[in-house]
Amino acid sequence: QVQLVESGGGLVQAGGSLRLSCAASGIIFRMNAMAWYRQAPGKQRELVAVITGGGITNYADSVKGRVTISRDNAKNMVYLQMNSLKPDDTGVYYCNTQANLHDYWGQGTQVTVSS
Repeated sequence: QVQLVESGGGLVQAGGSLRLSCAASGIIFRMNAMAWYRQAPGKQRELVAVITGGGITNYADSVKGRVTISRDNAKNMVYLQMNSLKPDDTGVYYCNTQANLHDYWGQGTQVTVSS
């Protein structure tokens, strides 16, 4: 059974930083690409960053230079370090992976950036 559990969200002022964590279980973690998505109120869920099992990363244009995705294959963890946060970064952040042609999602963690 695949489980993804996010943590680390919260309320932060514009310009601040947050580090999100996602604990994964039920998958061969080192082989799975892991991603972070976010969903702002009234908007569709969007991809923020993705990291392959080998550590190749890709970022949405809106977060490039401010966000770093990383993983620890020994701990089955994926992280999202977010710096220089903006009010537009506000939303629920979800951890995602795919296994057996199925998308798996965590419960989400709320990030609120005040201006």
